[in-house]
Amino acid sequence: MRGYPELVDPTALTSAAANGLAAQADTAKATKMAAYMKTEMPFYGVPAPGVRAIVRDIVGQFPASTHAEYDGAVRALWSQPHREEKYLAISYARRFPEYITMGSVDLYQTMIAEGAWWDFVDAVASHLIGQVLMKERQEMTPVVRGWITDDDVWLRRTSIICQLRHKGNTDTLFLSDACLANARDADFFIRKGIGWALREYAKSDPVWVAEFVAAHRGTMSGLSIREATKHL
Repeated sequence: MRGYPELVDPTALTSAAANGLAAQADTAKATKMAAYMKTEMPFYGVPAPGVRAIVRDIVGQFPASTHAEYDGAVRALWSQPHREEKYLAISYARRFPEYITMGSVDLYQTMIAEGAWWDFVDAVASHLIGQVLMKERQEMTPVVRGWITDDDVWLRRTSIICQLRHKGNTDTLFLSDACLANARDADFFIRKGIGWALREYAKSDPVWVAEFVAAHRGTMSGLSIREATKHL
C-alpha cells in the first residue's frame, strides 16, 4: 500500500491551497499583478516563489494516485476564483507526468478555453499539451492540427507554440502549417506566437528557420519575422 487516502479530497485540497496563499497575501502586490495582467480576476498578491512553495506542499499532502484523482484535483484548483489558485492547478498538473496523456486533453482544453489569456495558455500549451504531443504524437497530432484553424484564438495559439520544448524532435511540417495558416491573422498573440515558436526552433535548426522566414517573408507579419530572427 502507498499509504495515501484512496481519493484526494477536493475540499481539503482547495482549502490547503487557499490557506497557504492567504498566509502570504499582499494587497498592494495583488493590485499591481492584476493591472499587469489586465484582468479583473482577483489575486492574493503572492509572487512566483511563494506559489511554488505551496505547490510543493499540496503535492506532498494530496498526491494523485489515479488519473481520476489527478483530474479531480486539477479541476478543483482550477475552479477557484483567484489567479494564483489557477496557477496552482497548472503546476499541480505538471507534477504528475504519468497522467499527462491523451486522457487529460479534454481537461487541458477546458483550461485553455476558460483561461483565455497568455499566462494560463502558454503554460498549458508548452508544458501539458506539448508533453502529450511528444509522448503520443500519432494520436495527438490530429487533435492539435484541428486547432490550427479553430475559432478560439487561444487554441490557435496553442497549435503554434505547443512544440516550444520539442527542440530536435519538432515536427516541422506541423510547425510550418500552423504558422502559415495563421500568418495573416492580425491578432497580436498569434503573430507573437508564430515568432516565438520559430525563434525557439531556431536554437535547434537555425538554417530551417532562416529559410522558412525567407520563403514566407511576404506572408508573415513584421512582428513574427522580428521575433523569429532575433537570434539568427
